[in-house]
Amino acid sequence: MTTVIETCRIPPSQGSAAELFLPLSFFDMTWLHLNHTRRLIFYSHPCSQAEFFNTIVPNLKHSLSLTLKHYLLVAANLLYPLDTVSKPVFRYISGDSVSLMIAVSGLDFEELVADHARESDQFYDLLPRMPNMSEEENYKIIPLISLQVTLFPGRGICLGLNNHHSLGDCRSIIGFIKAWAMINKSGDDEVFVSRNEESLPFFERPICKDSSRLDGIFWDVMKKIPLKPAATHPLPTNRVRASFILRQSHIIKLKNRILSAKPNIDRVSTFVVATGYVWTTLAKSLGPAGEEDEHEVFFFLADGTGRRNALFDPPVPVNYFGNCLGVGVVRAEYRKLAAEDGFVAAAEAILDEIKTKIYEEDEFLKSPEKMLTDTAKYKDTRALTTTGSPKFDYTEADFGWGEAEKVEFLSLDEGNSIFLSYSGDGDLVVGMSLTEEEMKTFASMFATGLDM
Repeated sequence: MTTVIETCRIPPSQGSAAELFLPLSFFDMTWLHLNHTRRLIFYSHPCSQAEFFNTIVPNLKHSLSLTLKHYLLVAANLLYPLDTVSKPVFRYISGDSVSLMIAVSGLDFEELVADHARESDQFYDLLPRMPNMSEEENYKIIPLISLQVTLFPGRGICLGLNNHHSLGDCRSIIGFIKAWAMINKSGDDEVFVSRNEESLPFFERPICKDSSRLDGIFWDVMKKIPLKPAATHPLPTNRVRASFILRQSHIIKLKNRILSAKPNIDRVSTFVVATGYVWTTLAKSLGPAGEEDEHEVFFFLADGTGRRNALFDPPVPVNYFGNCLGVGVVRAEYRKLAAEDGFVAAAEAILDEIKTKIYEEDEFLKSPEKMLTDTAKYKDTRALTTTGSPKFDYTEADFGWGEAEKVEFLSLDEGNSIFLSYSGDGDLVVGMSLTEEEMKTFASMFATGLDM
């Protein structure tokens, strides 16, 4: 149904730096052995194959090359040492480039961008494979990103991104995508540079008094894990994907439900009500994983740039390109989540974690090595995690085809995760991936709970 027409390599444009060497920070090392981040961005842009191949594709190649000049790290490779003494580094040298695939698909565009449950496997036609690892002296050479642009003739275009999470967090990757879109739309990088002159991407790894110790702790753990090629296409997934809409009226109703039950709480964010509602609805729909007094866990990530914290003074700048994330961990017994007032209990627990561990600057980013022990502690506990953040809006990346119609995170197909984003009219979109039966039960409970 989808045919790859061309696979090419796009290098940074002339005038780029000749080389770039950067050690991985402990934030980057966290993601060394985890699966890649996989995104699809759909644009409703009817065009012919002639326009696509004669105009759109050449423009995308040219603008990508210009963008890589400013985002040199995206064209780099990860050098993973074969010995246990050296540490991993990012390396760009002249001649390095990014893999770009051009494809045409006969899949149903309208079906792919719909909200109802659709079979997950079909989306992987639109996701590029990662180039293979290679070996050089004492290092494995690991490509960091691959891209695919797929035409749906007469209907639209899909941009697929497959990247190693050590390259950068959600804020960093969307910064790259938006820069590429702006440069493609304007035809050169002058507009991008003029608008971002004081905030072009900053690559130097942040340093604190504990950086050396933390780097050592994280690498001691990571180097003991066997290095394996990433499984970016886990087929068959045996999953379906669906999007659930929390309208402004729903969000207000959910906030009022919390404020009525807990009058001592003065303010509740949209994130708290959305994640609290999804967490409790999912727990009820799946049923207990074991005994009803067993704990379930909710993990969420918080952007660490531009925010005062316990590690970096001054804070890491907002134009930093890399990983800088704090982690929130919320525990609750299944029976409390499944109770009639489970939503209020979940929201209150999430709010408390945000107030004490994220908003409290003496606690935020404190003891990041705790992330390693938490991961081990909860490996057998049923968990829900968030992917992405509504504050980073992928739909705003306009390549000249208007805002994106839909964004899908294929990373949801493993474990229990949700992707939160805003729709064009300000409603919150909750992306989910479950088995078909699980999705039917969840969808029914999700709608019923909002009507109560």
